[in-house]
Amino acid sequence: MLFKERFWAGLRDGSLTVTYRRWKRPSVRAGGTLQSPGGLLAIDSVDLIDVDAIDDEDAAAAGYRDRSDLLANLRTEGDVYRIRFHRVGDDPRIGMRQRVELTPNESVAITRLLDRNDWALPYLGLIAEMPATVSTELAARAGIDRPTFKQRVRRLKALGLTESLEVGYRLSPRGAAVLADHRK
Repeated sequence: MLFKERFWAGLRDGSLTVTYRRWKRPSVRAGGTLQSPGGLLAIDSVDLIDVDAIDDEDAAAAGYRDRSDLLANLRTEGDVYRIRFHRVGDDPRIGMRQRVELTPNESVAITRLLDRNDWALPYLGLIAEMPATVSTELAARAGIDRPTFKQRVRRLKALGLTESLEVGYRLSPRGAAVLADHRK
């Protein structure tokens, strides 16, 4: 579940605690967590609702101007879900990607990823060469479909090697250091 940049401040300060999504099936579940640009979110509930039950007040609580603004931003296919959440802290990947020094466990995890996935170093190199490039173009350059490309980049991001931007990605300081070490 992604949030557009206009919602990040509300996620960060905890004032945004509800959102609406149209899905074929939910991509989050109650009791789980979600790493977002505004911090780590705990998912409190995921409820299937009737779209007609959403009013202007509900839309405002979700960060929209009114009901029509919210509805205009929902997908056209699938059921409508109301997701309630609360912020539990900072995204742990933020601190990790700034630290170039690796713990023994981090070193093992990164080495394992690089050893087992022949795409990992080329993807780091591609992102280094083309920061802030739309994922569709990066996937085409990598010779793979976009969903697979994005899934793989999320694995790099989970280890603190990349950062997501509003459009595309960039290497984190940690990612740049790992790439430099492996290009020697």
